[in-house]
Amino acid sequence: MNQDKNNSTLPSFFHSLPLTPSHSPIIGLSPMDDITDLPFREICKEFGADLLITEFIASEALNRDAEKSFRKMRFTPKQRPIGIQIFGADEEELLRCLEIVEQAEPDFIDINWGCPVRKVAGKGAGSGILQDIPKMLRITAALVKHSHLPVTVKTRLGYSTDSMMITDFAEALQDTGIAALSIHGRTKTQMYSGTADWTMIGKVKNNPRMHIPIFGNGDITTATQAVENKNRYGVDGILIGRGAIGNPWIFEQCQRVLRGEPEREITVAERVDVCRRHLHAAVAFKGERTAIFEMRKHYGAYFKGLFNFKPFRLALVSTPTLEETLAVLDRIKEHYNTLP
Repeated sequence: MNQDKNNSTLPSFFHSLPLTPSHSPIIGLSPMDDITDLPFREICKEFGADLLITEFIASEALNRDAEKSFRKMRFTPKQRPIGIQIFGADEEELLRCLEIVEQAEPDFIDINWGCPVRKVAGKGAGSGILQDIPKMLRITAALVKHSHLPVTVKTRLGYSTDSMMITDFAEALQDTGIAALSIHGRTKTQMYSGTADWTMIGKVKNNPRMHIPIFGNGDITTATQAVENKNRYGVDGILIGRGAIGNPWIFEQCQRVLRGEPEREITVAERVDVCRRHLHAAVAFKGERTAIFEMRKHYGAYFKGLFNFKPFRLALVSTPTLEETLAVLDRIKEHYNTLP
């Protein structure tokens, strides 16, 4: 891919990546476990995602040769630039994991210091480490020192609303040598409830001592929101997570709005066609049984807002085979194409 390395509007980290866009902010896909797998990333890239990050990978599982963890690392050349995200709480475990991940040759390695779910945070990984900032900084510095690739971090505002310390430890993270910092606008204890606080993200970005790229994340569900948050808080990049589920077009819409063009309407026929391609790709990648089950997380979002869709949704989440699921998709397309 060609890249405009002389574009002064983008921070230096972006210039080290095979990026084609010259605009700012960079619009990327936020990692989500069991969602942002290879087939879904492929579709998001097709519809304009500038930057991709894999599902998070447990350092312990990768070190013991877990097949699923190695599958999570797979990506295609056209998905570049892409980062592989890892998590863990043990420094030695993470360093061993780092060696394995580098063999996959991603463009960068992302450390997950943000996942709030109990099975991760409860072991001191993800956002659980926000209770021990010195340990987080020590492990991050060690990974940066030993990595041959740029290392980035994704984290949250803090552990709880009583300890939203991101404006304090963001500088310390920068000092470890990370190439970029992504911030989700909630605390660990908030999980995904309430509203993401972008004002704290803006404070980090507008700190004159911060010079690495800052990505914002949280509650971006439309292209208009993405551009408004860029203009209001000045972030270098925006990562879209749940807003992209069943809606890979959000990246294309963001690019349109950034160019000053109106968003386009996504027809039911296009929703069905892309959902069908997603399903076929998932089956090819994971096998029919696993793909049929995991795709059920996407159907409601692919067809969100369609009048009287419940019978079709129930059919989609209960059909056990690819053939039956494709038949339901055909009925959806035919039914809604006949409505005024």
